[in-house]
Amino acid sequence: MHIARTPADVRSVLAAAERPVGLVPTMGALHAGHLALVERARAGNATVVTSVFVNPMQFGPNEDFERYPRAFDNDVATLRAAGVDLVYAPDVATMYPPGFSTSVEPGDVGSRYEGALRPGHFRGVATVCVKLFSTVDPERAYFGAKDAQQVAVLQRVIADLNLGLELVVAPTVREADGLALSSRNIYLDDSQRAAAPALHHALDAIVASVRAGETDRARIVARARGELREPLREAYLDVVDPRTFAAADPVRPPALAIGSVWAGATRLIDNEPILPADGER
Repeated sequence: MHIARTPADVRSVLAAAERPVGLVPTMGALHAGHLALVERARAGNATVVTSVFVNPMQFGPNEDFERYPRAFDNDVATLRAAGVDLVYAPDVATMYPPGFSTSVEPGDVGSRYEGALRPGHFRGVATVCVKLFSTVDPERAYFGAKDAQQVAVLQRVIADLNLGLELVVAPTVREADGLALSSRNIYLDDSQRAAAPALHHALDAIVASVRAGETDRARIVARARGELREPLREAYLDVVDPRTFAAADPVRPPALAIGSVWAGATRLIDNEPILPADGER
């Protein structure tokens, strides 16, 4: 397995690599959700590249960039065991050298929910991903369904900029009690961890309401809020179009139940698709 620190290093290694190339972008502190992406990339490509880069451009001034979990040596060992061919691990100065001033504006899909709570976040995500796509030149890039708005933003960016790669979305990996895996879950104390699955329960309640024939978004969401409990505090709970993240009202499949809660200083996100029943269009 190669470790590259610069775009030139990446291109040198990949010049002799077999195609197709699959890219799994990460910020490190790898968990089973990341490894599910790597496994999927390994199954579908001759060469697998994983990036490990904690991207300061997608963190706000009061967010957790400095304390975001970092475990590079463990990540490298994990990726080697998973069969990754190349790890791209640039430092901040390499990714954003002096004078760097270009960014990718994600547009309307990035303005709501996560975009509203974290101004500039999706600009940072879109910019770093376009840089990774340009450096690695993969046929496919792999992302988790948990970050559904990120997926929608990147699908728009790829289409609008004619980037010519396939974005592959893998299902959310969960703990046995339903909590979506996240590197930030290590921040949770015992009481927060015990309450955290209630977010997924609220999303399941939204899906159940729609399955029962309810179409009024306000009533659906109000009923689902009853699943949330202390010490969780709602950041948002809603039903949206999965492509645009515009509110879905009336609610009809296909749609996406989305939610976010604060657990102390940690914010969790999750979503659940609302798909047409068999035979429906």
